[in-house]
Amino acid sequence: MDRRLFLALATGLLATPWRARAGPSAPALRRLSLVNAHTGESFDGPYRDALGPIALAMEELSHFLRDHHSGQMIAIDVGVIDFLAVVMEAVGATRATILSAYRTPETNAMLARTTFGVADNSQHLYGRALDIRLEARLEEAMQAARAMQRGGVGWYPHSGFFHLDSGPVRNWTLDGQGLDRLLFRLHEYLARGGLSISQQGELLAGRARRPLSVNQRLALHRVLAKAEFLARRH
Repeated sequence: MDRRLFLALATGLLATPWRARAGPSAPALRRLSLVNAHTGESFDGPYRDALGPIALAMEELSHFLRDHHSGQMIAIDVGVIDFLAVVMEAVGATRATILSAYRTPETNAMLARTTFGVADNSQHLYGRALDIRLEARLEEAMQAARAMQRGGVGWYPHSGFFHLDSGPVRNWTLDGQGLDRLLFRLHEYLARGGLSISQQGELLAGRARRPLSVNQRLALHRVLAKAEFLARRH
């Protein structure tokens, strides 16, 4: 070895405190285990280390969380991924099911027409929102998320999931009570269109006994859309 190089290395080692020479500890990894309810795909591994988000993992997550209707993807905001990770950690959840993540404007508009409670300017449009289902402690996870004050937290108890986003801090619950307004509009449009409500008796009676199922909600939206169309023709 060149003598000058040897002396330089030796001087550097002697001048360095022992703790610095011992080498850095292994960076703490933040991991997630997720499954996509629509595609059946999974993500299981680290996405962040001590230096920040892991680029390749975030690319994989962006593909995993793509719009499953169109196949289009967007760069998923690491803020909402972090939000989910800390909520899962808070309740000891080891795996989460993703029901909805990125949505194109076309997909969001389609869902707004067929699903009650879909926002026109949803955070899903920007890759900043996730709809999540856990195997256990779902409501506790939702409450923990609200206590963190990190973004939006929506609670859908009858549908069995909660929403997280990295937008402004706000909370909401959609438990079926909002259907009262929808039913009022239905009666109004049916009356204006001169339509009979006898065929909808079973649907409306079913609501009085218990919350509407997903299929009943979709049927109700179809009835309302038809009634509104016919009423506009009169």
